Amino acid sequence: MVDCVFCRIVKKEIPSTVVYEDDDIIAFNDINPVAPVHILIVPKTHLKNLSDVSEEHAPLLGKMLLVASKLAEEKGISEKGFRTVINNGPEGGQIVMHLHMHLIGGKQLGHKMG
Repeated sequence: MVDCVFCRIVKKEIPSTVVYEDDDIIAFNDINPVAPVHILIVPKTHLKNLSDVSEEHAPLLGKMLLVASKLAEEKGISEKGFRTVINNGPEGGQIVMHLHMHLIGGKQLGHKMG
């Protein structure tokens, strides 16, 4: 998608601080962090949001979670805890319309969610 900021980051047209990359996923520090660790985990394939995925994307979604766990360990937040968030659509808080997961931690997070 031409105007998608995350697609442009994937293509290296926009700089980012990449903390993980493979053939399927890129992960980089959020430019507006809400915690000491705030990483965006983004599939390189453009998918608008979770409503766009199908059964064929299950391995990619699983890989995103595994990358989140690996990065949490690397960043030293695994033991105390962290949050993963996928916002879906405007009312769900999604700002960039390219599927992505937030990995957030490094401090006590508010609004306990069960």
